Amino acid sequence: MYETYYGLSAKPFRLRPDPHFFYGSKGHKRAMAYLDYGLSQGEGFIVITGEVGAGKTTLVRNLLNNMPSEQIIAANIVNTNLDSDDTLRMVASSFGLPYENASKPDLLTRLEAFLREADRAGKRALLIVDEAQNLTPKTVEELRMLSNFQTDDKSLLQTFLLGQPEFRATLHSASMLQLRQRVIASYHLGPMDAPETQAYIEHRLRTVGWHGDPSFAPQAYAAIYAYTGGIPRKVNTLCDRILLMGYLEELHAFSGDDVAEVIRDIDDEFELPPGAAEAARAEVAEPMAAEAIGSSGQMDERMVRLEKSIVSVLSILKKIVATPNSTVSSVEQSK
Repeated sequence: MYETYYGLSAKPFRLRPDPHFFYGSKGHKRAMAYLDYGLSQGEGFIVITGEVGAGKTTLVRNLLNNMPSEQIIAANIVNTNLDSDDTLRMVASSFGLPYENASKPDLLTRLEAFLREADRAGKRALLIVDEAQNLTPKTVEELRMLSNFQTDDKSLLQTFLLGQPEFRATLHSASMLQLRQRVIASYHLGPMDAPETQAYIEHRLRTVGWHGDPSFAPQAYAAIYAYTGGIPRKVNTLCDRILLMGYLEELHAFSGDDVAEVIRDIDDEFELPPGAAEAARAEVAEPMAAEAIGSSGQMDERMVRLEKSIVSVLSILKKIVATPNSTVSSVEQSK
């Protein structure tokens, strides 16, 4: 649609990871350096974490796109909401091994045989696990155990773990000590800064044949950065909408006000319809009110028991106080 209007060869801001558009910000270059270093070591674990949309998957695609396929057999797992046994089946499937109706011992035997055969053929096996934050500690331990497949002088399997920041909490838990000892490099991929965000936008545009049409005012770039925080996926989403609006409004230059208008449209789309917020609050309030009523009833019972206890104590005190008086009266009468 807008690509033809602006003379572009393709959409520059697709959401799907595409190594063709890889942009090396400072953070992405460092993360890529860690991946390359880990790949050169041929053993252990490399851990890359980052916020949602920070570009972790694009890093992996870029790595796979540039690695020597004749030397490395790579398997990539992206579905990690699985238990440890299903993850083992997923690993086997990713390497092209039969896994249906196979027991855990069978899967491990097949994987070891595959890894040893690859080694004899002069190839290395690389397992890349995306969305690692969804892995349970038991599943992470299962992956660690796969690193025990070794020859006398080398490891037969290397693993890259890519996940959101919460995966670092899993990694630093007490049960992950043995895994941490096998992590040879770890890096957290942060957002781009403002100059990098502008360079990222222009890089993606130039990749599809941009020659300055449309143009962006400095205020437009500033508004894009302020809204997206330098997260690549957010930048892609916003810029795609900006170009669409430009096509519809026949714009060839974007100001800060134009970007602000698109941002308002996006925010309005995700705003709750009238009455929805009140309905949601009512749904929450009803069980809370019921709980409060239940608590009130329990409180009333406790108050009744307390009152009875107080009455009982007062009765005892009256008797204690009355007893000395009675004794004194008897003594006076005897005198």
